[in-house]
Amino acid sequence: MKFNFVTLTTVALFMVLSTQVQAGAVETLQQEYISAGAGPFSAAKGEQMWIEKHLDAESGKQRNCQSCHTADLTKPGKHAKTGKVIDPLAPSVNNERLTDIKFINKWFKRNCKWTLGRECTNQEKGDFLEYLRGL
Repeated sequence: MKFNFVTLTTVALFMVLSTQVQAGAVETLQQEYISAGAGPFSAAKGEQMWIEKHLDAESGKQRNCQSCHTADLTKPGKHAKTGKVIDPLAPSVNNERLTDIKFINKWFKRNCKWTLGRECTNQEKGDFLEYLRGL
């Protein structure tokens, strides 16, 4: 397969813009969290949050983020309740991740409540975004 200069330039430009959009949404959210008193953010704490298990009060079962998304964020996951396939969370393999602030907020709210039994704090969200951004 031959690639011409225009094709290669277009692909390179798309990759750069995708990275900038991701960084823009994450930076905007993290700036909001900082304005509310959170920070500095830690990828290590975000990773710890990812693997930490929590007891579900209703079922009595342990759950964590890996329950649905698996340990490898570059691979698809599967919702623990519905079985629905979940696209990879790592922005390095899924350029739609971390690009839409409204979408990020929606899933933080749902997933934190399901996993932790409460909404995540701004510090936790900032740490988690820092972890994801580094993948």
